[in-house]
Amino acid sequence: MIKAVLCDLGDTLINFHRIDVITSFVQGARETYVFLGDNLGLKLPPFKKYRRQQQWAIRWAYLKSKITGREFNSLNVLRKSTEKLHIPVPEDQFEELAWRWYKPLALQAKADSHTIPMLEELQRRNLKLAIVSNTFVPPSALDRHLAQEDLLKYFPLRVYSCDVGVRKPKPHIFRVALQKLGVEPEEAVFVGDSYRADILGARRSRMFAILKTTKVKPHMDPSIILTDSLRQVPGIIDQINETFFQKEP
Repeated sequence: MIKAVLCDLGDTLINFHRIDVITSFVQGARETYVFLGDNLGLKLPPFKKYRRQQQWAIRWAYLKSKITGREFNSLNVLRKSTEKLHIPVPEDQFEELAWRWYKPLALQAKADSHTIPMLEELQRRNLKLAIVSNTFVPPSALDRHLAQEDLLKYFPLRVYSCDVGVRKPKPHIFRVALQKLGVEPEEAVFVGDSYRADILGARRSRMFAILKTTKVKPHMDPSIILTDSLRQVPGIIDQINETFFQKEP
């Protein structure tokens, strides 16, 4: 029987797809600049220089991660950027700094309207729940966003690629989550919106997988399980249990 449901975060539980990410990160640079100058009273370089340093540091880290296959944590990038600009940020303020950087993006992204009803039903069935997300956004900022969307309470386990060091579809990140949940791959379902990262990654890890999509593309395996709404997930799990875990007479 299915014992656990693992979910992707972006554009699965929370919708980001219509957001201008670049503009949001420029706004994030302004938010952090104001925080450092006005809230912490630190001496800062001109904003243009500050924004340029932060922007190129993130872009370089992202490019490097693409080449190496290793994930990065933007909290470390923000730390190094302020060090290069000789801004003496107190160590206990970096998580707040990371939130201010991510906040403009979080304010525009909202939970899918069917996310909470789905999670309530899965929780009612005593299924274990976890998030497995590809992200370079600091975990503390993502957790804060989840809390604001009233989702954090459903996910005692959250596995972020910036913590693990690798991204989906690599099997390691799925294995980390499964081991922490204490379930076998064949006892888990993954729900995500990315065919390559979520679905192929989960299936290669021997999990069942449900693709949240409104568009079926020619390259997709016709045997994959599709849904255009999270409200259908509990019913799909029932079908999986009936098909693959039928009791012997």
